Amino acid sequence: MTYGTALSADTAQARGAPPPSPGVRILRPQQALAIPFAITVGLLAVSFLPGIRANPRLVLSFWGAGAALLAWNVLVLGLAIRRGRILTLEIVLRKQHYLQACAQGSVLLYWGWYWRQVYDSAPLIAAQLLFAYAFDMLLAWSRRSDYTLGFGPFPVIFSINLFLWFKHDWFYLQFLMVAVGFAAKELIRWNKEGRPSHIFNPSSFPLSMFSLVLIATQSTEITWGQEIANTQLMPPHIYLFLFLVGLPGQFFFGVTSMTMSAVVTTYLFGLLYFAATGVYYFFDSYVPIAVFLGMHLLFTDPSTSPRTELGRILFGILYGLSVIGCYGVLKAAGVPSFYDKLLPVPILNLAIKLIDAAARSGALRRFDPAALGRTLITPRRHLAYIGAWTVVFLVMSATNGVGDNHPGHWMPFWQNACQEGRRDACQNLALMEATYCKAGSGWACNEYGLRLAQGGHAAVAAGRAIARDGNESFKRACDLGFSPGCGNLRTVGAGAGSLEGGTPRIEDYRIVLLHGKGPLPDKTSLELFERACRQGWMAGCESTGTLYLRGEGTPRDAARAAYEFDKACNGGMPTACSNLGLMYRNGDGVARADERAVAYMQKACDLGMANACRWVEDKRRP
Repeated sequence: MTYGTALSADTAQARGAPPPSPGVRILRPQQALAIPFAITVGLLAVSFLPGIRANPRLVLSFWGAGAALLAWNVLVLGLAIRRGRILTLEIVLRKQHYLQACAQGSVLLYWGWYWRQVYDSAPLIAAQLLFAYAFDMLLAWSRRSDYTLGFGPFPVIFSINLFLWFKHDWFYLQFLMVAVGFAAKELIRWNKEGRPSHIFNPSSFPLSMFSLVLIATQSTEITWGQEIANTQLMPPHIYLFLFLVGLPGQFFFGVTSMTMSAVVTTYLFGLLYFAATGVYYFFDSYVPIAVFLGMHLLFTDPSTSPRTELGRILFGILYGLSVIGCYGVLKAAGVPSFYDKLLPVPILNLAIKLIDAAARSGALRRFDPAALGRTLITPRRHLAYIGAWTVVFLVMSATNGVGDNHPGHWMPFWQNACQEGRRDACQNLALMEATYCKAGSGWACNEYGLRLAQGGHAAVAAGRAIARDGNESFKRACDLGFSPGCGNLRTVGAGAGSLEGGTPRIEDYRIVLLHGKGPLPDKTSLELFERACRQGWMAGCESTGTLYLRGEGTPRDAARAAYEFDKACNGGMPTACSNLGLMYRNGDGVARADERAVAYMQKACDLGMANACRWVEDKRRP
């Protein structure tokens, strides 16, 4: 037989191998190991891209990972040839893998449209996929003769990148995290109902382990973890989007009960906490967007969850309670709270046999909802759960339990709560100001600078990632076109005078074009403002809306203007709120609605716009 051709089935059996299944490719070691070798070469090729080549430490991460894979490849090849092994490759495209990958990939695409760091990191995500395929193949062929090729690495890599990335100087740890996930899947196994199966979810296990290390070493700043949790709220209607992209997987794999029970448990606890304290347990909402994402696309792997229907409901309840507990412990310890959704999953994976045993016990069996649905075939039963979950989600959305209009996402709520002395309200207000400042609200930067300059408690600790002192916040407010910030910057620099508040002027926002990746003089104002908006600068969104409203540089599009103003208004821009209020009053681009007009004007007033306050008073005067 000549080099480069596959072994025949007869030759394989003559060497003591079992007869292959249909679709299984029998390969010489040289043929088989050429696949991970080629993938590794592809990984190294990615390191020559300009955005990666510019960072020497990032390049070293790529070449270190590539060198380890190549050395492993040579070792496995040499041992396989010496021992006369034959290797097999089977292509199996499992539905659970490509449906999960489609759901997670769509979230990355939608989120990345509003936080461009996701798109900028696309080559790094591709590199992790290449590393995962090569690592998985080498690990499998090191231990046995067969390997199943499919979409398996895609949902693992996408899921990891929805929650935690290491910054460029530390990116070798990203490769290590991927390796830990696939090693755990291959090496840590048990018998589950008579079949060998991996114990841990291959994405949540490394996320949890590395989270513990980061917490223990106080090294969160080497990751994008906090920024990821903050920016996932940027896309409009993101709760609805996650609900919709999760439905196909819930239908085919029967995990709706897990997601629904986890969300409802967390939501009900949040309602009780709000009733007792007047503020939200999870900082700004009943169910934070990052937690909501985790309840859809992190812990719902059907391979590592209970088999019984009641067991899956208990699994979801326990996950919700675990996230609540982790958040409280992390917050009390002064640790970033975004780890709350990452830590519990491996422990719950270990407990699934106990959960199933409890669900089958005489005490709980009577509550098993599967008994009610035994007359329904599986697809109809899954549809029934999806129907129930849809009703629950719509009720929560209609009551602002989840969604873009949640009051906890608005700084005026926290301003009032702080003034009323509610628990943790002033600390949360400082966090809100810092978050919106980073997102591009000059008004929020000015407010945050005032809080720092006036020595508001916990403000400095809350804002370490944004500014070291009020001077930095005033400078950012000024750079974003908020003129009172410029005045406060001069006042602080002079060491005298009083600090001021106020409202920005639209024409001042043009300074936002000079920041980010530098000026783009060959672009139109609309293109530049849209670019600024996509990068999360609310001043850019407001200015985009102004151009569409006036028809400057583009045909007039009042509906698009209203959309942009709404985005900027939710980002803390008072003039955007007042503009949208006037549009609702006049029926310009939106259906005329006096109540909504007053609501948006009131929001502008709450954000410090005096003219809007007078407008609301006149409107409400009998």
